[in-house]
Formats: sequence, structure tokens, C-alpha cells
Amino acid sequence: MQETVAPDLAKLAAESAQDEYADHSVYLALSRRERNQGFKKALENIANGEQSHYEFWKTYAPETKVTSKKLRTYAIVLIRIILGLTFTLKMMERHEGKLHERYKRIAENIPAADKARFEAMMESEENQEDLLIGEIQENRVKYMSFIVLGLADAVVEISGIHAGSLGIYGRTELAGLAGIIAGLAASIAMASAAYAQAKQGFQGSAKWSAIYTGVSYMITAVFLALPYFLTPKMAVALGASLVIGVILVATMTYYDTVISARHFKRQFGEIAGIILAASLALFLVGTLVGQYLGIRFA
Repeated sequence: MQETVAPDLAKLAAESAQDEYADHSVYLALSRRERNQGFKKALENIANGEQSHYEFWKTYAPETKVTSKKLRTYAIVLIRIILGLTFTLKMMERHEGKLHERYKRIAENIPAADKARFEAMMESEENQEDLLIGEIQENRVKYMSFIVLGLADAVVEISGIHAGSLGIYGRTELAGLAGIIAGLAASIAMASAAYAQAKQGFQGSAKWSAIYTGVSYMITAVFLALPYFLTPKMAVALGASLVIGVILVATMTYYDTVISARHFKRQFGEIAGIILAASLALFLVGTLVGQYLGIRFA
């Protein structure tokens, strides 16, 4: 390595040394909590790789002081506990992707003597998480499509039912109860449909497919109905219910897009648009029924 380091390279090296050391700490912490010995060993190997990458960059910025960023490490370990190892690694992979782009921009400044080591590091960065993720088969990931199906359908259908209730029911409790009853019936129907669908070549349990679909639908229906039991104002209850629905969809969509490497904004926008359109349409229908047919339950 040359004795004089280009300023741009020295600056990037300092930033990269910190990032690689912090990632080393995260993977090491994840490996310590992993019970599956195969995953534990793989996480340790990734941690060792990050340590090697840190040492590479440290040679260009020897005065740089690095920290393990304990708060970030604790947060990622908590995410692993709640959302699973696959999601956590996919999230870390997104972070690694940003680092790769940074490295590519400075690649031409790497001294010729270190080119081979740099290229090996880049290849390692690009492949190590993918190799581990390919070996992981978590139930929460395998059945994710069924969970998303139950949640998304519940938000669209139950929000629509509540919106249609504005012109028919005079009390919010009745509208909330209507949503829960409809949710119970629909969750059973959705679970049955998921069971039949899973029987057609799905690499998993049809029983668990039905359970994940039905339970996610029913839980969503209860959350959406909750505001109707907390306020006597129908418009306020509807607004709060729609906000809850959008938050649930945004949360699950983000999880799904991280796992599947899709675009969050497009997928979320499509579902949110359907929710609002269905709610508006059924609100108009409910209002017409209440006003022109004189049907209204107190």
C-alpha cells in the first residue's frame, strides 16, 4: 500500500471502518442468540468477514476510532426476536447494498497492490448474506403470503363495511359489532379458501395456511372495530379505523417488501388506494340506503 493515501480514500476508509466494525458487532450478537447451530456458525463466519473488512479499511485510516454502536446492535437483536432472522438479514442486506455502492465509487482509488483483496472483499459482501438466507426456512416467511392475504382483505372489506354503516347505524357500537360479526364470518371463509389453495401444490401445511389467514383476518377486524367502541361519533370512529387500517397495511407491506425485495411505495400505494376507494364507495351506498329507503338502526 502506498504511504500517501488520497484524501477521498482516507475519508471513505474511516466511514467504512466504522460501518464494518458495527456490522461485525451486530452479526456477533445475533450469533450468540442463535440456537440453530448451522445458522450460528454461518453468522459467526459473516461476523469474521466483517472484521476482516474492517481491518482492510483501517489500514487506510489508522487514526480512526470505532465503536460497536450498542443501541443499534440491541435494536437489531430485538428485531430478530420479533420479526425473525430472515427479515433481519434482509434488512442488513439492504444496508450492505448501500456500502457496496459507496465502495464502487472509490474502487479506482484503491492501490494496485490491494486490488485483489478489495475485489475479494466485494464478492464476499455480495454473497455472504444471500448464502445464509437461502438456507433459512422460517414459518413466518413461508406463510407470509397467507398472512398478507388475510390482513389486506380484512382491511379492505371491514373498512368498507364500517364506512357503509355511517348512513345506516345511529350508534357506533352497532357499526363496530357489525364489523366484528362480518369479520368472524369472513375469516372462516378466507381460512377455508386458503386451505383449499394450499392443497394445490403449496410446499407447506394447508392447516397452518388456513390458520394464518383466518387468524390474521380476525385480529385485523377486531383492531378496525375497536374505535367504534371508544367514541360515540361515527365519523371519528371511521377516521380512526381507517388510520389503523393504513398503519397495519403499511407495517405488513414493509415486512413483505423487505423479505421479497419489492418496492414498498408501489405495493403500499395500491392497497391503500383500494381501501380508500372501497370505503368511499360503500359510504355512498350506505348513505343512499339510509336516506332514500329510510333504513336506519338506532
